[in-house]
Amino acid sequence: MTGNNLPLLQGAAVSALIPQKPPIEMVDTLWYNDDTSTISGLTITSENIFCNNGLFTEPGIVENIAQTAALGVGYAVSQKQQNGEKINPPVGYIGAIKRLLIHKLPPVGCELKTEVMIQQIIFDVTLITGKTTVNGETIAECEMKIFLKKD
Repeated sequence: MTGNNLPLLQGAAVSALIPQKPPIEMVDTLWYNDDTSTISGLTITSENIFCNNGLFTEPGIVENIAQTAALGVGYAVSQKQQNGEKINPPVGYIGAIKRLLIHKLPPVGCELKTEVMIQQIIFDVTLITGKTTVNGETIAECEMKIFLKKD
């Protein structure tokens, strides 16, 4: 994974860029973004709805990867906004998940770093690969097909 030591955005600034809201919000930090990749962070708390018996479960990891992709799109849209216009983050839907490998469920208290790489964009469909790490160790990876809703 690439990225900086200082985040681009955190907390409410990240929340404003994605359509999901608590308790389904699964990103809290934007570490990096460019035309083809986004790196997000999420500190797992015991209050997270996807935690069970002290571990962050599979649906939460998948949602974290999808929301990392959404955060990249939201950030790109925000960079094009002018004069403080309100950002309406694009809504996307997971169309397919392939080659999902969950190597390990992370415990409460750790920070996920998730990198999403855009592989291809065809009309309103974006094909991405995602990889989630904890302290540099890969815990999950997959491919996703994400459909963006037209306004």
